[in-house]
Amino acid sequence: MIPILDLTRQHQQLKPQIDRAIADVMREGAFINGPNVKAFEEELAAYVGVPHAVGLNSGTDALHLALRALEIGPGDEVITTPFTFIATTEAIGMVGATPVFVDIDPATFTIDPAAIAAAITPRTRAILPVHLYGRPADMEAISAIAERHHLAVVEDCAQSIGATIDGRQTGSLGTIGAFSFFPSKNLGACGDGGMIVTRDKALADRVKRLRAHGAAVKYYHDELGVNSRLDEIQAAILRIKLGYLDHWIERRRTIANWYTVELARLPEIGVGSVPRNVRHVYHQFTVRVARERDAVAKRLRERGIQTMIYYPVPLHLQRVHADMGLPEGSFPHSERAALEVLSLPIFPELRDTEIDAVVSALEETQCVY
Repeated sequence: MIPILDLTRQHQQLKPQIDRAIADVMREGAFINGPNVKAFEEELAAYVGVPHAVGLNSGTDALHLALRALEIGPGDEVITTPFTFIATTEAIGMVGATPVFVDIDPATFTIDPAAIAAAITPRTRAILPVHLYGRPADMEAISAIAERHHLAVVEDCAQSIGATIDGRQTGSLGTIGAFSFFPSKNLGACGDGGMIVTRDKALADRVKRLRAHGAAVKYYHDELGVNSRLDEIQAAILRIKLGYLDHWIERRRTIANWYTVELARLPEIGVGSVPRNVRHVYHQFTVRVARERDAVAKRLRERGIQTMIYYPVPLHLQRVHADMGLPEGSFPHSERAALEVLSLPIFPELRDTEIDAVVSALEETQCVY
């Protein structure tokens, strides 16, 4: 089986370094907010190009506490996309705000700025774009809308670490950025982890309080917070992996280019294009299958190739958001994407022979039409 992702290959390459890092943490005995957490916060902030970063328990907590820090709550609206993972709207719900969905641009799978502008009301407090599959949303247009209407922009960077527009990193383009270090991410921990990044010191300080039970000083609590701290062992592992991130991204981009060139010959497979000023980091390599997507996925599986569908049901059609009363047809581009997208194997350790095998299997699968 050619997997869509094989974390064991990366771990075997880094095992001696990771084993030493874990042993060092165990020897020092500083397990909570220790030196590795502080160092990783500084290193990731420098990588993204912002002055402040705060380590957290997960990417979901990063979104949640970003909204809390911005004082967004009941009665407020946050505009976002229905074509994303549930954590995006979960965070909005956690603060008591209301998600307002707008459709995606079918060419990019990311939120359509024109639709954002049309959805703004007096209750709108923020825009929450998702940089899906590792491709940045149109932040120039989104930022212009936000500035015009005095709105915050919370970037969902769970899949986009290292992605850039005109050389500027995602996470540095809005008011605050939220990252995930879930193991499958391009920069993944050996467990959960997350981080917010921002240029605003006051926002960073607020998130630091919120992650520690609402306390800036231990045992002196200013507000009700949560327990959301990046683990010291995970920070030590992430510091090692950060040094390899750009190398891994370039390998992902090489694989993506290989797929793009080879699959361009198949009329039923849509591979799309990326502007020259955008650095897509290919957390996923996702194609559109114009006909019988599920049958194609089944035939690939029979040939020993794993694929995934991100995401099979847009959020407005999920039971959790049934109370919004948004029927099928509300967001046609998102709904069509859910019926056509198929993600192919992509990770830095994917072998050249495996890439060729994926392409060949797709060519054989297309021949049945």
